[in-house]
This record gives sequence, C-alpha cells and structure tokens, in this order.
Amino acid sequence: MKKPIILLSALLCSSVGFAQQLYVPSDKLATYETVQLYSSMQRLVGAGTLFGHHDDTAYGVGWQDQDTRSDVKSVTGSYPALYEWDFARMEHKRDSDINGHPFKRQRKLVREAYDRGGINEFCWHMDNPSNGKSAWDTTHNSVADIIPGGSHHDVYVKYLDNIAEYAHTLKGPDGEAIPFLFRPFHELTGNWFWWGRNDCTPDEFKTLWRFTIDYLRNTKKLHNLLIVYSVADFNTKEDFLARYPGDDYVDVIGFDNYCYNSVKNYAYNLDKRMGLQLAIAKEHHKLACLAETGYQGIPQADFWTSVLLPKLQKYPQTSFVLVWRNWKTTHFYAPYPGQVSADDFVKFAKDDHTMFQNRLTPLAVYGKYIPPIQ
Repeated sequence: MKKPIILLSALLCSSVGFAQQLYVPSDKLATYETVQLYSSMQRLVGAGTLFGHHDDTAYGVGWQDQDTRSDVKSVTGSYPALYEWDFARMEHKRDSDINGHPFKRQRKLVREAYDRGGINEFCWHMDNPSNGKSAWDTTHNSVADIIPGGSHHDVYVKYLDNIAEYAHTLKGPDGEAIPFLFRPFHELTGNWFWWGRNDCTPDEFKTLWRFTIDYLRNTKKLHNLLIVYSVADFNTKEDFLARYPGDDYVDVIGFDNYCYNSVKNYAYNLDKRMGLQLAIAKEHHKLACLAETGYQGIPQADFWTSVLLPKLQKYPQTSFVLVWRNWKTTHFYAPYPGQVSADDFVKFAKDDHTMFQNRLTPLAVYGKYIPPIQ
C-alpha cells in the first residue's frame, strides 16, 4: 500500500504551490495524522478554497438521518471538503446535540467524513457554566467566574471533562484519534454570547482560552486538535488581535461574516476583512479561513459566482470557507435540489478556486491512501 501513498503525496506536492515554509501545529505533541492534516492544508493554499457545511450529512431541507445524503452532494455530485459539527449539550452528557441530532450518529458521520478523506471541525455553543443558561446568555462576569480561581471553575472543568471523554471516542479504522479543527468561543468580538466582548475583559478571555487548550492537551491528552480562533466583526488588525491568546494556542484564524439585508455591504465587508486577515495570518504563520458565512435562503440566483466566488478568487490564500446549516425551507445556507441558486452553486463547485470532497479525497491529506468514493 505504500506506493499509492507515495503517488498521492506526490500529486499533492506537484499540483499545489508550496508555502514558503510549512509550520507545525501549535501542539508540539500533535498526532501523526494531525500533523499531516495541518501540513496538507498549508500545501493546499492556493489550489482551491475548501468548501465546508455545518451538519452537512446529519440533516437537510426536508430530511434527516438518511445514510449518505447531503444537500450539497445532491446538488453538486460531491460532498463538501469540510464538515462542521457542534459539541453543544455534550457538556451535560446529553444524548443529542443542540439541534437534536444524536451524538451516537454524529460520531458515525465524523468517522465517515474521515474515511472519505474529508476534514472535520467542531464548534461549541456551550451553555454558560456560571448559571446553566444558554450560550446566548450575556450575564456579566461569566468568564471571570469560570477561569481558575472563579466561583464556578469546577463546573467548567467538568464541562471540559465531558467533551474530552466524547472526543476520545472519535477513532479511525486503526484506532487512531481522528484529527479535527476545534473552534471554541467563536464570534468572540460580538456581544451575543456569554464569552463576548461586553462580558469579559481581554485578559479574562485570554486566560479562559489558554486554560481550555492547556487542559484539553495536557490533562485530557487530546493531541488531535487544530485550534481555530474566529472573531465576528472587526475593522482593524487591532480589533482582530485584541483578545488573541497567542501563537502557541492557535493554528487557524478566521472570522464569521453573514449576508443580511445588503449584498453590497456583505461583499464590501468580506473584501476588507479577508485582506486584513490574510496579512495577520502571514505575520503569525497561521492558516486563514472564512469560518462562517452565507445568505439565509439564498434568494439571489447567482450569489455563488457573482458574490462569494470573486472574493475567493481575489484571496486564494483563504484555506476554507464554511456556510451554516440546512434545516428547513426558511432556514438554510447551501442550496438543495430545485432551489433558485442550485445551478449557480454547481458552477461555483466546478471552479478551480473551490475544492469539494471529490477533489480532496485523492490528495490523502492524512498521509494515508483513501479508496475512491463509489
């Protein structure tokens, strides 16, 4: 089996321009597969921005829990390259996540994505450990209450224990830990989560972040995480980095940016922020991504090729872009068959500046041969 691995590795190296230098993960004890994934993602920069979709194979518009089904695949013929999931509710060891999707099935879908050579990612809409309310609770001083020395630190540690226990069950065919991108405390520059800018100081946030990553790595022995720092609105490098925990705690930087009422304003903000972010990524030797984006309902038929694609063409160093979940006809961010933007999405998926699962699988990003998708 070594010959296919060599050939596929050569394909990855020859078809993609090398970065000036490949950097190792921030976790110096990262597993082999995690190191390979991070190196592969760096080599892929410029070869096409990886396309991701939240809960892609879990459910979609008009369906749920159907083996191999995906709205993205139904439209384009390919799965996305990146699959994001949510840890939310596992902090309480519940059977299902925040969207009612069973963790037992989520684990299965994570494994399937890995087996086909896809990339997994987890965000975490964590309930507030200081009072048990939702992630959208904005009680002041919640972060101060859960960092070391805080009144509810022990509750937060238990949350981490439960997440780590679940993460340790995410195994590949040889028992290896499946690598995944971990995107905690996302949209941290916003004011709608308990970890947001109005509810804690920059130093408190940095302490929370560092403790979290140190605990998961050093105490819980999770060495298969690539850490994503993703903000919300920002207009300057200073805005972006005000709560940055340091290069030893981050592998990928990103931001969340949605289209609401004005496509023009959305395109303007993407252009400005993607440029700023890439400059920051270069300075800090990190990958850059568009961590969450999309246009709910996608009412514009050519949204993909006239709005989003031009930004990926202008900023091809963007590692990946992820759109939010498909739930129902009034809440979706990727097209489904027959949706007004579906034909345009096919053009988007075929463009050389994007990469879906069909192009990613042969590149063996984990350093292992992946059989062709049937």
